Amino acid sequence: MATNKTNKLAFLSMPAPASYVAGLGRGASGFTTRSDIGPAREGPSAEVIAEAQARRGEEPDYDPDQFQDPDNEYGLFAGTTYEADDEEADKIYEQVDQNMDARRRIRREVRENLELAKHRAERPKIQQQFSDLKRGLSAVTDEEWENIPEVGNLTRKKRKRDERSFVVPDSVLVGDRSRGEYENALDARQQEAGGFETPAENGTLTNFVEMGQARDKILSLKLDQVSGTSTASGLATSVDPKGYLTSLDSVILKTDAEIGDIKRARMLFDSLVKSNPKHSPGWIAAARLEEHAGRMVAARKLINAGCEQCPKSEDVWLEASRLHNNDDAKVILANAVQHVGQSVKIWLAAADLEHDIKAKKRVLRKALEHIPNSVRLWKETVNLESSAADARIILQRAVEVIPLSVELWLALARLETPDKAQAVLNKARKAVPTSHEIWIAAGRLMEQQATLPERSEEERNKELDAVDTIIERGVRNLRQHQVLLTREQWLKEAEKCEEDGSPRTCEAIIKATVAMDVEEEDRLDTWTGDAEAAESRGRIGTARAILAYALRVFPDKRSLWRRAADLERTHGTRDSLVAILERAVHHVPQAEVLWLMWAKEKWLARDVPAAREVLEKAFVANPESEQIWLAAVKLEAENGELGVARELLVRARTVADTQRIWMKSAVFERQQGKLSTALETLEIALKKYPKFAKLYMIQGQIHQSQGKYAAARASFAAGIKQCPKDVTLWILSSRLEEADGKSIKARALLDKARLANPGSDLLWAEAIGVEERSGGAAQAKTVLSRGLQECPSSGLLWSMAIWQEPRPTRKSRSADALRKAADDPLIICTVARLFWNERKIEKARQWFERAVKINPDLGDVWAWWLKFERQHGTREHQEEVIKRCVAAEPHHGQIWQALAKDMENTGKSTRDVLELVAAELK
Repeated sequence: MATNKTNKLAFLSMPAPASYVAGLGRGASGFTTRSDIGPAREGPSAEVIAEAQARRGEEPDYDPDQFQDPDNEYGLFAGTTYEADDEEADKIYEQVDQNMDARRRIRREVRENLELAKHRAERPKIQQQFSDLKRGLSAVTDEEWENIPEVGNLTRKKRKRDERSFVVPDSVLVGDRSRGEYENALDARQQEAGGFETPAENGTLTNFVEMGQARDKILSLKLDQVSGTSTASGLATSVDPKGYLTSLDSVILKTDAEIGDIKRARMLFDSLVKSNPKHSPGWIAAARLEEHAGRMVAARKLINAGCEQCPKSEDVWLEASRLHNNDDAKVILANAVQHVGQSVKIWLAAADLEHDIKAKKRVLRKALEHIPNSVRLWKETVNLESSAADARIILQRAVEVIPLSVELWLALARLETPDKAQAVLNKARKAVPTSHEIWIAAGRLMEQQATLPERSEEERNKELDAVDTIIERGVRNLRQHQVLLTREQWLKEAEKCEEDGSPRTCEAIIKATVAMDVEEEDRLDTWTGDAEAAESRGRIGTARAILAYALRVFPDKRSLWRRAADLERTHGTRDSLVAILERAVHHVPQAEVLWLMWAKEKWLARDVPAAREVLEKAFVANPESEQIWLAAVKLEAENGELGVARELLVRARTVADTQRIWMKSAVFERQQGKLSTALETLEIALKKYPKFAKLYMIQGQIHQSQGKYAAARASFAAGIKQCPKDVTLWILSSRLEEADGKSIKARALLDKARLANPGSDLLWAEAIGVEERSGGAAQAKTVLSRGLQECPSSGLLWSMAIWQEPRPTRKSRSADALRKAADDPLIICTVARLFWNERKIEKARQWFERAVKINPDLGDVWAWWLKFERQHGTREHQEEVIKRCVAAEPHHGQIWQALAKDMENTGKSTRDVLELVAAELK
């Protein structure tokens, strides 16, 4: 045993073999420590580790990089030479692998996308499930948000209540037991004393009489306070006994939610002012919150603390003065001046607190000592002065202190006499050379001097010309000082001058600046647009000045002269209109319409010789003008010179020889009752102008008036053959057959007319009228529906459709009509009549106004409006409608044309025809 023990110890002390790895036989990977290898001992080699792994059945680990480095290969091809062919082969194999991987990658990505889409379709995300609901949340209103109920207990589990039990004391039980009991015995002590006595410590008795009297006295005091006579204070209260209950409605009672909001806001503001005590808006907001809550004492306390924390903030001081009474506010603002003496608002607020004018002046003058360069303080000081002399003295001092204030210079100039005002403006111009207001004020001053009554005509004209010079010089000097106002700014200044009553200064500004920054080819359109814009804003003087300047640049533009004449006719006087027309025909003698307007104005002024003279001059300038010849004929016929009118027509047929002159000749003879002469004139005219439809109409109407239906039928047939596209000829022919009792033939003619003129609403309306007059209401509805299908935007047919509907459905039918043709005046007029039937007077008037604005040439609409005003309007409304209708001079309308061209109404004015049409309407 001793020997074995000795051998074992000797074995353990023996050195380990060179290839020994501790634990390698048990499957552990070998490792060596510094104590094993010493300073220069290496670990087991790779071959030893590979041999040990082979004995355990493990495969050796190969380095994948050993096959990638041709210079360091080992294994199957170790030691071989890596040549260029090998490298090329490797590149080819690599390219093949990449191509195969690309093909597989496309298929793989398609398959993965399909699988992903299928997975998302089966199991969508929560975000995708509620995406449509999220989009719907954008349409939720504030009221719907507020009505969303609060989230309750959604677990559907009953919550356990914390039930606690307490032991009730015996005293409570005894007290409850004796509460409902009744005493059925008298107190022994009271029986012995011989009466009832209230037990008390002091032994006094209760006097119920005095208690009742005191109660009555308190009640009477309250009643006296309510009635307005307080006997306690001897002063009358402001309580109105009659409106007391009504005044209770104005008392604001805060709800629990508002109280909660106030508490939360109070906490927030409290945190704000504590975290940032130098932030003045926080103190102001906190004070206003308390004011809103009705706690004025707390609000004043907060704002006073804010004044202490933020003494340099003028807003805090102003808020403090607002929250306190007048006397306290004066003290607060006095303290404020000590900290922010340069604040204009503080001084103005202090002046507002004073009720005496002298005290206000004293405060403002004290303020000017601290802030002498404040324009507002100087203006307020001047406004307090009652005399112009004192105000002038203050302003003279103000412009010395603040020479750059244009307002003070202009105010001083307004207070001075004209001569001194001019000197003041010169000083102001030198002090402030970049102010355009001073130049405009100088122009206005010169214009005011020109309007003085003691000025002669020559002096007046000279001073008015000086206005142009001053404004032109001012614009030039401003450009030199790099003050470049735009055209729009100058036009606004011109309109302001017109508004202030200086039309010549306005005109001077337009002359000097209207051509600025305008291209040469755009001048006419630009100036015309400026004039229209000024007229739309009611600045007639500005529009007139712009057109006058444009006419000086373009004196040969007829459209400009016509626009200027229309402006004067609408907003000017008859003399100004005549002056414009006289200048217009001088520059544009070939403008026939201008000659006619001039002659018409003379005729309306009852100056017939002057009108003749104008037309004679027009004949010289336009010898072959059809309109001038006809105007001369109308002038003579209207004034009873029938022979002269006939001679003029004969000369006109020789000189001008137009189809309209021949037609007017026939109409003239027809109006005079000479039907045979009219027919002869028509025969000659038809040979010259066989394609003029109105000749056939007049001829057929003359035959029809004579009872010659065959001749009239032949005239209309010839006209239809020559002019198949004229709708009026077809309608007249149809009415002739209807008047002859041949309704079937009238229908056939209208059918042929619709084939020749498809899409004509007049023909469809006539066909509907034929059916209605023959008693076929159902057939009329059928024809109307067919007409609406062919003419879906016809206002005439839609109007007829509306009135064919029963009363309850007319409104919906009118809505359909407005959707199809919203801007048709007939539909607008029909809607106005519907409002009229419903007694909606103001709406009906507005829709009539809208109808005549869309097309003022429809006489029927004017007649409906006049009929409406005759029933529901005042005399002023009626005269306004008549006046506007006469100014518009309408010529169209179914009933209007029929009555205006009736021989019995020959020579009647527009006003007379309007009265006739209004009486005819039903």
